[in-house]
Amino acid sequence: MSNHYETVFILTPVLSAEQAKEAVEKYKEMLKKEKAKIINEEHWGLKKLAYPIQKKSTGFYQLFQFEAEGDLISKLELAFKRDERIMRFLTVKLDKHAVEYAAKRIEKRKATAPKEK
Repeated sequence: MSNHYETVFILTPVLSAEQAKEAVEKYKEMLKKEKAKIINEEHWGLKKLAYPIQKKSTGFYQLFQFEAEGDLISKLELAFKRDERIMRFLTVKLDKHAVEYAAKRIEKRKATAPKEK
């Protein structure tokens, strides 16, 4: 049985938007290759950090919510550690209450998102 996870990572701000998108795609492909089911993905854009990391005060934030087997997390985090584009990352296992909350949040976001023409 797979577990629900949420990963947020911060990419260095020296990347162009295209390079940041490439990095996100790399991890998205890795999750798919490892048979993870991506439930939600949010690009929060360039945000100010609470404190400087590697002498940088901003970073590109990215969120993935997915279902996967537990052994995938160590592979994913090892890849994050080896990638100099990633400044910080955090993966949490969601319990059933967090999964319900995340689902409600996604529905609310979809309801308030501007309709595409």
